[in-house]
Amino acid sequence: MDNSIYVPKRKSQMETGEVCFWTAIINGWYHLLEDDKFKEVIIGSLRTLSERGLIDVFAFVIMPNHIHLIWRINGLNKKETAQGSFLKFTVHEFKRL
Repeated sequence: MDNSIYVPKRKSQMETGEVCFWTAIINGWYHLLEDDKFKEVIIGSLRTLSERGLIDVFAFVIMPNHIHLIWRINGLNKKETAQGSFLKFTVHEFKRL
């Protein structure tokens, strides 16, 4: 019996316009996000991308070493994906702190 029809297919790429669950992990599972100043960077980045209409955030949780998002990607940030912009901006800001 073929049980593959009962296993949902996992999508590894986010499609524009679709709501998806996404996780970003701190390299090495380091507990970087315990400090509120790093949480503020994440929230600010999500707010900016949302205000620019690039994403819609439906839910998020910030854990000590990773974040979970339920969001919709609405478009590109020039030639860059919204998730790429989010990661690039937050990493640069984290390095400044």
